[in-house]
Amino acid sequence: MSNPNTRTRTTEQEQTNEQTDQSLDCPECGGAVVADDEHGETVCQDCGLVIEEDSVDRGPEWRAFDAKEKDEKSRVGAPTTNMMHDKGLSTNIDWRDKDAYGNALSGKQRKKMQRLRKWNERFRTRDSKERNLKQALGEIDRMASALGLPENVRETASVIYRRALDENLLPGRSIEGVSTASVYAAARQAGVPRSLDEITDVSRVEKSEIARTYRYVVRELGLEVQPADPESYVPRFASSLGLSEEAERRARELLQNAKEKGVHSGKSPVGLAAAAVYAAALLTNEKTTQAAVSEVADISEVTIRNRYHELLEAEQDIPIA
Repeated sequence: MSNPNTRTRTTEQEQTNEQTDQSLDCPECGGAVVADDEHGETVCQDCGLVIEEDSVDRGPEWRAFDAKEKDEKSRVGAPTTNMMHDKGLSTNIDWRDKDAYGNALSGKQRKKMQRLRKWNERFRTRDSKERNLKQALGEIDRMASALGLPENVRETASVIYRRALDENLLPGRSIEGVSTASVYAAARQAGVPRSLDEITDVSRVEKSEIARTYRYVVRELGLEVQPADPESYVPRFASSLGLSEEAERRARELLQNAKEKGVHSGKSPVGLAAAAVYAAALLTNEKTTQAAVSEVADISEVTIRNRYHELLEAEQDIPIA
């Protein structure tokens, strides 16, 4: 025989559940109900009826009136990143021997912090794979900084290297070679390519090894890397030479016309871009020399002259100088 009290409690619970299900609509006008987190209330959008009040505030207990104050008061750590071997989840001990108030530590405390740093560094890299990854990501960050590449390219390069490490592509190849190939591929994927010569200048390996490792990594990982577009080099070259926006726009027009005429086929995109920038500077009466363009683009003056004539020949209404 069932207990009447149990039946009563069951009925009350069912009624509460029904009320909760119906609370999505306003009981007065049937309008949509929204939660006002600022005032801790649940109100109707149409008639303004307050359905619930004093709701639990799940936000922080502090207030901030600008972004800087919010960052200072927030106790949440930095977001995870592929640019660190442990994705930024480990603890970092500051290298400065000062406390939270900026006061210098005593000799005993300095020795203690030095021991802690040493053991912390040892625990962060537990095996050879993590030590490999840590060294490689450091190389990627160094080269990307030297080349002026944005953070998204560094993240992409880090992911490419992690994939190469997971798929066991490193045996027989140097860490520096695969790191450089990852940066080269990531820059091309992001549409901010750097020439092989520029990559070689900041790398610790030879140009032939970079090219060979790059082809191997792209093939084995199945990366989709489009051929470099000459136009993607124009803004950087024009900025380094101090040319105007008009000259930059004219260089793009020369390259677009060259593509339509098929002149770009089989040509180095860096050489075409350098020649287009040089031609555009002359057409807009801005002072620059082949030597200056050659230095910025890291390509020979002979190549610039050859591509320069080909670009102007593609423009039928422009006589060759």
